[in-house]
Amino acid sequence: MKRETTHRAAARQIPLVVLLAILLLFALAMGVSAAGCGSADTTTTSASSPETTAPVSAPPADQAQVDRLTERALDLVGLLAAGRYLDAHQTFDDTMKAALPPESVEEVWTALLQQVGVYEGPSAVRSESVGEHTAIIVQTEFEQAPIDIRVVYGDDERVAGLFFQPAQITQESPPYADPAAFTERVITVGSGPWELPGTLTLPVGEGPFPALVLVHGSGPNDRDETLGPNKPFRDLAEGLAAAGVAVLRYDKRTLRYAEAMATEEDITVREETVDDALAAVEALRALPEVSEGDIFVLGHSLGGMLVPRIGLDDPDIAGFVVAAGAARPLEDLILEQTRYLFSLEQKTPGAEQRAALAALEAQVERVKDPDLSAETPAAELPLAIPVAYWLDLRGYDPPVAARELGRPLLIIQGGRDYQVTEADFALWEKALAGEAGVELILYPELNHLFMPGEGPPRPTEYLRPGHVAGQVVRDIARFLLANTGR
Repeated sequence: MKRETTHRAAARQIPLVVLLAILLLFALAMGVSAAGCGSADTTTTSASSPETTAPVSAPPADQAQVDRLTERALDLVGLLAAGRYLDAHQTFDDTMKAALPPESVEEVWTALLQQVGVYEGPSAVRSESVGEHTAIIVQTEFEQAPIDIRVVYGDDERVAGLFFQPAQITQESPPYADPAAFTERVITVGSGPWELPGTLTLPVGEGPFPALVLVHGSGPNDRDETLGPNKPFRDLAEGLAAAGVAVLRYDKRTLRYAEAMATEEDITVREETVDDALAAVEALRALPEVSEGDIFVLGHSLGGMLVPRIGLDDPDIAGFVVAAGAARPLEDLILEQTRYLFSLEQKTPGAEQRAALAALEAQVERVKDPDLSAETPAAELPLAIPVAYWLDLRGYDPPVAARELGRPLLIIQGGRDYQVTEADFALWEKALAGEAGVELILYPELNHLFMPGEGPPRPTEYLRPGHVAGQVVRDIARFLLANTGR
């Protein structure tokens, strides 16, 4: 086994009140989105002269009305920034006034400032038609991240909805992804009631090529594993395809079939992740452009934690990459992350935070209780995840299970990752010491998305556009290509 330490190398709409929650690694798989928001184009102009644009998909709108509502939305943001919460509240319709009283408006804005820093001003504005409503999206700059403030107006031109979401910033392909070196096409993963849409990124040239399946982390992720403006799975797919590896990524079942999955009381990681990862491998085996004996699996976060389960179910998978894979019990990481996030707000937790931590600690202890049974209500468990999920993971030790794989294995970890940390990396290293074909790499300056940063890691850094570090892509490509044709 080899250990290397390298340095840095080259959605959906989310109300503010759940923005912090979605950045927990192990969000409720059926109901919390880690995906980006919306699909409208954004035209960026100077802060003093925002420009209004409408997405092509929106029906024609009365431009005079759009202009009028744009001015009102900008005024509303100005009222919030000036602390004039009562005046902001007066722009709401009756339903909004009842749902969000002035004191709650202040709480929402204060919480936003705590998460993304000082408000700096608007940078662009766009409009969308949403049924009978018109949404004005004010792209705003804050100290730590850009935020889209979505103001929804009804027919009476009063505010009917107010949302805060990661800014939709068009991301270019990473510099290591040569567009001339690969092509992409849509592919279906699985069949029957759970079939999933995916994207095959294929190197240009004569195959068959080695191939890689990308397996998501927690939550209803899209095929790019979009978080804010970032698309780490797209970065990996394009970068690896440019290096000669075909890559298949697909929308997660809990995204594509969110309503159906939400009714599944007995959901486990098999339904959430494992079965679809195995189906993706089978989809690749059916393609003439792919070398059937050289199909690998990369799991990120929860997907990395489940790599041993995926691999033990299919002995013909050629090898694996565990990217920021948890090695400790899920419930312990949820508690650890919550404590860390609270510590970013203030060194000593306040009364409300202490109460929230005490409740979560009790839920974690419930998971660990030997008497936990199928009758235990989800409300008594972390994030209200059903008991079947926790019972399925009981006793599962990913690093120990990985010893049974007997195939090439690369484990990579970011040193600035507060969600899955170096403590997990050390457990993989300890369990796999002496195992043939195992390589571990720690990147000290990279975060959970394998993107560079500085200082104490914060959830808000996920809202700034970036790319998976080029060194990570090169290391994965080297590992895959070195282990083909075995």
